[in-house]
Amino acid sequence: MTLSRPRISKAVIPAAGLGTRFLPATKATPKEMLPVVDKPAIQYVVEEAVAAGLSDVLMITGRNKRPLEDHFDRNYELEEALRRKGDESRLARVQESSDLATMHYVRQGDPRGLGHAVLCAAPHVGDEPFAVLLGDDLIDSRDPLLSRMVDIQNQHGGSVIALMEVDPEQIHLYGCAAVKPTDTEDVVEVTGLVEKPDAAEAPSNYAVIGRYVLDPAVFDVLRETPPGRGGEIQLTDALQALAAAPGLGGPVHGVVFTGRRYDTGDRGDYLRAIVRLACEREDLGPDFRAWLRRYVTEEM
Repeated sequence: MTLSRPRISKAVIPAAGLGTRFLPATKATPKEMLPVVDKPAIQYVVEEAVAAGLSDVLMITGRNKRPLEDHFDRNYELEEALRRKGDESRLARVQESSDLATMHYVRQGDPRGLGHAVLCAAPHVGDEPFAVLLGDDLIDSRDPLLSRMVDIQNQHGGSVIALMEVDPEQIHLYGCAAVKPTDTEDVVEVTGLVEKPDAAEAPSNYAVIGRYVLDPAVFDVLRETPPGRGGEIQLTDALQALAAAPGLGGPVHGVVFTGRRYDTGDRGDYLRAIVRLACEREDLGPDFRAWLRRYVTEEM
């Protein structure tokens, strides 16, 4: 019998990274504010959380991240200028980001890894399950991964991670999960996790992608987790501890995702994400697709 559990309402978005792969663009602009078509990447992530019913968003930031706060705040001068011009369409789009969710911010301070960034959320989250969304992974709104993960956590308790099958030669770029099947096709039980293994040592080709729904027991585990790969506190290591001892905080399950995902942390994938999303926009797509066909056939 499925137990009734409180609906998850809090999302944590780590956003303290330096964005070195996008220098010099990110020298003075947070990587999360780089535009994907005409919205910053971080807005897509917050919209995803809100669509899954998470109305309370905590962003883990660092130095030079003030534009993130400004983007989700009101800009009265700009709004008034648009209102005087009668530009209601752009006014609505400007106001949209400030009306999305209740936003909170805390600074990570020392960049000690994803696990440490998540631990910074403990005072805000308290003793309740919560979601973690990484800003480099954009999940297409037509493929509601996070909502599915919240449902699975509500059914089974514990923690739920997002998994995607990748080419074995690429598994060294990801956290990797050892899994057992369940009675549900897209859900597996996670029995172990390892951070960025060599292909020959990987327990599977199931890669951990940037969505998590976590039991608050993860905070106690993170406090005891020593620095791991790269000298950082790895969230993967804490989840490994939970998977190895379900009594610590319930089981760990994985939702196997087969939908559309855009990796905006890689320059090539970032450009591909812009092209794909622009092609699918009703207002931009027809003209852009026609130009793209001409460019590919005539210029390439």
